[in-house]
Amino acid sequence: MTRPNILVLMTDQHRVDTFGAYGNRCGLTPVADEIARTGTRFDRWYTPTAICTPARASLLTGMAPFRHRVLANHERNVGYLEDLAEDAFTFSAALQEAGYATGLVGKWHAGHERTARSFGFDGPDLPGDAWHNPVDAPDYLAYLAEHDLPPYEISDRIRGTLPNGGPGNLLAARLHQPVEATFEHYLATRTIELLERYAEGREREGAPFYLQLNFFGPHLPYILPDEYFDLVDVEDVELPGSVEETFRGKPPVQANYSAHWAFDTMPRETSRKLIAIYYGYVAMIDAQMGRVMDAMERLGLIEDTAVVVTSDHGEFTGAHRLHDKGPAMYEDIYRTAGILRVPGQEPGIVRSEFVSLLDCTATILDLAGLDPSLAVDSRSLLPLITRDEVAWQEDIVCEYHGHHFPYPQRMLRTERYKLVVNPESVGELYDLDADPDEMHNRFEDPELAEVRRRMSRRLYELLVERGDNFFHWMTSMYDIGEVSYDPMMSGLDEITYQQY
Repeated sequence: MTRPNILVLMTDQHRVDTFGAYGNRCGLTPVADEIARTGTRFDRWYTPTAICTPARASLLTGMAPFRHRVLANHERNVGYLEDLAEDAFTFSAALQEAGYATGLVGKWHAGHERTARSFGFDGPDLPGDAWHNPVDAPDYLAYLAEHDLPPYEISDRIRGTLPNGGPGNLLAARLHQPVEATFEHYLATRTIELLERYAEGREREGAPFYLQLNFFGPHLPYILPDEYFDLVDVEDVELPGSVEETFRGKPPVQANYSAHWAFDTMPRETSRKLIAIYYGYVAMIDAQMGRVMDAMERLGLIEDTAVVVTSDHGEFTGAHRLHDKGPAMYEDIYRTAGILRVPGQEPGIVRSEFVSLLDCTATILDLAGLDPSLAVDSRSLLPLITRDEVAWQEDIVCEYHGHHFPYPQRMLRTERYKLVVNPESVGELYDLDADPDEMHNRFEDPELAEVRRRMSRRLYELLVERGDNFFHWMTSMYDIGEVSYDPMMSGLDEITYQQY
């Protein structure tokens, strides 16, 4: 295979269970589903951390968040780094050195001062740290004026009431614009324009391209025109099983976050409507993906372009009486869609290995004929796009560092169980076979004591191996077995531990 073009279609805060390819029956995602049908669907695809900026910085660098150290979103930053180091490895620089044209249209949010253009990406100049559709961006306003489209205007706002009595965060609203005026349609249009430019360059010069379309949705607030705001009938919506969450035996921060998102101040019917609107948002984005894929077909690019469909993380939408994301490492926000189609591959491949958004980085390098190991915490997924048996790690580690406030967590997910370490609170252990909604914390359950001990040791070893210093807390506070060094790291008492 000659070096393919690479197209990445990336959403923000997107639940995996909205995709038909992952079991949803509402028919919301025919475009993404077709890419899955003709490519590879990864059923255990996880984000390294369920928050925008660190997850996106991990994709850019192939480094886990603790390593690149850009650990929080700018708008809620609590003192962490806000930009990658100047000398940090990025796949964009490697691709550019290898002769690829590189473009990025849409949400950046991988840093504050340094934008997509700082890393050599072509594309419209949009705010680098915007977390929602920047509807006042000059290029978007120029697009509206060029096509004689009406400006952004909303009504029918949905929000709860904050614990202090103030109005809650805006969760959804009706948009008084036609679909052609939406930010999503604008992003797809600008992507198609870049595709046309890159197709001409490849025909003339033979240079391949990398192009990433980053939608800002379906991240809340869900701002949609009528046809998508009302697309899904509320009567067809079921609330998630975990809406009955009591937070009994759970870290108190989860109940605090539920209050912050004002879940209990809204009737259940409103929660169902929010899910219906969220589904409409997913459908609208998939339709815009379809416009891009149609342009790929028209330009003759399908046969030599690898396509990735994924998201930075998931969304609660009422699960566990929560919205958005936060310091709770549930499947709703950590497991996401991951679809990869490579030119010439056998269609209809489904893999159950634990893989990560982080693994996209090495995969992109591998597709471009570059060394995947340049992305130090990433593994190329190309060996998995066949039906071959592949030696692969049987578990996955995820991390979190806080959003509104510092809150460190580490998670180990295996075939059946999930262990979460919360240093300030109770640990969590879930049996996902018996309890797929993660309602019952069994960390203190004596029946699972051996599972907890085994997983604690395994997580500890993986953190040590990675160089993630979070392991020091586990050394003294968790049953991880004997160690061969002084946990105080004083250098004064190693002889006490050498006997082990």
